Amino acid sequence: VQVVESGGGLVQPGGSLRLSCAASGFTFSRYYMSWYRQAPGKERELVAGITNTGGSSNYADSVKGRFTISRDNAKNTVYLQMNSLKPEDTAVYYCNARFLTTHWGQGTQVTVSS
Repeated sequence: VQVVESGGGLVQPGGSLRLSCAASGFTFSRYYMSWYRQAPGKERELVAGITNTGGSSNYADSVKGRFTISRDNAKNTVYLQMNSLKPEDTAVYYCNARFLTTHWGQGTQVTVSS
């Protein structure tokens, strides 16, 4: 089983990033997929989640209207499009897969700073 995030980096406030999470070793299309983040000294928090078919998604209040989660079951990949980034979005972003079992990626760093 592998869950691998990519796409993080340094971006200026107001900028955009697109995170990707590539999964393998399990039946991706059965899994609810989520993005979490953890800032230094803070607990890990849910950012966004999407159902296995992609038909429904939910977001933390802090990112509503700025972030969009999507998935491509043919590519076993989930995405997080992040727009209008703020310094408080700085964190390590983790991908989570949940169905009968739970799988986590190693995370990708997102830093929003001028």
